[in-house]
Amino acid sequence: MPTAFISYSWDSDEHKKWVYDLAARLQSAGIAVTFDQTSLAPGDQLAQFMETSVRESDYVLIVCTERYKERSDKRIGGVGYEGHIMSSELMNDGNQRKFIPILRSDKWNQATPSWLSGKYRIDLSANPYSETNFKDLLSTIIGNRSEMQPMELEHDSVELSTTLSVAASDNSGTLAFEPIHITHLVIDEISIPKGDGTKGSALYVVPFRLSRRPPQAWCQLFVESWDRPERFSSMHRPGTASIRGDTVVLDGTSVEEVEHYHRETLILAVKAANSKFADLEKSRAEREQSERDRVEKHRNSVTAAAKGMRFDDSLS
Repeated sequence: MPTAFISYSWDSDEHKKWVYDLAARLQSAGIAVTFDQTSLAPGDQLAQFMETSVRESDYVLIVCTERYKERSDKRIGGVGYEGHIMSSELMNDGNQRKFIPILRSDKWNQATPSWLSGKYRIDLSANPYSETNFKDLLSTIIGNRSEMQPMELEHDSVELSTTLSVAASDNSGTLAFEPIHITHLVIDEISIPKGDGTKGSALYVVPFRLSRRPPQAWCQLFVESWDRPERFSSMHRPGTASIRGDTVVLDGTSVEEVEHYHRETLILAVKAANSKFADLEKSRAEREQSERDRVEKHRNSVTAAAKGMRFDDSLS
């Protein structure tokens, strides 16, 4: 069972209830959740509780609000102490993927502590929050653990996905191509930028999981469609896309760029690759059927001729 510690500020009773409900949902999904409302009792040492929770949990979920940012940046109270512990662990161990910001406020820049700047976050700011985004969080915590089955994410039209069509048989009995789609951004495989001030040092590798491992021809079509999309922004970066197994990799971008510029181009490239590959498969199936028809016609002709052919001694 994966473990998660929730770090948050006591903004209001409503906010504390929201955090409690989030913890309950995660707990019911098989995650061992630690947070003050259920894990502390009168007389406990707060500093020891915070240090142990951050150090021993697999993940730390940081609920970002404007009050949280203020207290974390200024190192005020429990939030400030937790910020010190977490930033120290990041500096010493470099385990970036352990700390997951959760956006509760609708103002990201005003809700994120400075030491979390630039990290990919889970947006749960809406009321009610997005179920797709919640499942993104859930799959991050559960889906990459070998002892647990990966969760299947559901995506709607506003997420990084294309419509998943059910494979159907055509008239020839051949299964139609089932479109591939992007399921989610793979947070744990995002690389760390160099950040040394040189050109491009702020960019890094951003990977996206596909619904399955695509054929080689599909991969080539996707890369071609990414390099020459039908529509693209002024920030488009041709030559950055590749596919490794079941993962699309953009090498030389950022999560912020993906969110604001590349998301639509990714979807268009996937759709184009699906469409072109389906056409290739259809043409291949038609050629194979034509060849089968030709062979069958030949065999029928030969069989008919053979039936009328006699090899007795009499000659007419």
